[in-house]
Amino acid sequence: MDSKGWNTWGEGVSFGLDNGMAIIPYALLKNYRKLNLSGSETLLLIHLLSFRQVEGIEFPSLEELQAVTGRSIPVIAGELQKLMKDGFISIDGDNDELRDMHYERYNFSGLYGKLGSYLATQAKTAEQEGTQGNGSKSSVSRVTDNRFGGSPPNGGTGKGLSDPEEASRSLFSIFEKEFGRPLSPMECETISGWLDQDRYPEELILLALKESVFAGKLHFRYIDRILLEWSRNRVKNAQDVKAYSQKFRGGGK
Repeated sequence: MDSKGWNTWGEGVSFGLDNGMAIIPYALLKNYRKLNLSGSETLLLIHLLSFRQVEGIEFPSLEELQAVTGRSIPVIAGELQKLMKDGFISIDGDNDELRDMHYERYNFSGLYGKLGSYLATQAKTAEQEGTQGNGSKSSVSRVTDNRFGGSPPNGGTGKGLSDPEEASRSLFSIFEKEFGRPLSPMECETISGWLDQDRYPEELILLALKESVFAGKLHFRYIDRILLEWSRNRVKNAQDVKAYSQKFRGGGK
């Protein structure tokens, strides 16, 4: 890349950083499904947190939320009501007597309380089972070893991919491990869309990730193309992947 290209890239990074960064609880990304949150509800929470942290907007309008999510106002309003009903967020009011104005802001104490309670329960369970210190970590390592160790999925058996509970718990962490960095909110939204909108099995998503690793094309667009191709050919699990691959290659071993 020439110096002009590097300057352009650097200016782009600088512009992006100048626009601010939001701090999102990793526990939310990792455990949102355990809290019975959908991917779209989680993304909405992320946007609410981002509005507060980056733009200083504590009570974004439905129109502002529509602009960043691309979803209809009735759908957003329904999800906000559900989040409030389930105790993840609440609305605090305040009055500015000098300006004679009423302010409202979202309160996230419910979300943090639920996350803290869930994590405390998990830690207590691990301690009772005598696995404190290596329980959740070894679980992720074991899943990663089973899924990304050994031969490529084309010749694999899919062993270690049959536990949806374990897969759900470690899906985001496996992606971050393979990419070697934290996932962006957009990448988290992509994974959530595969799960909640496209209804791809977690097993299939991880097989597609494994395919991209072995192909040396580790980016979300390539993984999405793999999933779309499999979907069009009714590939739904590890056995289907193996059969499809053998058929595509002319009935190899």
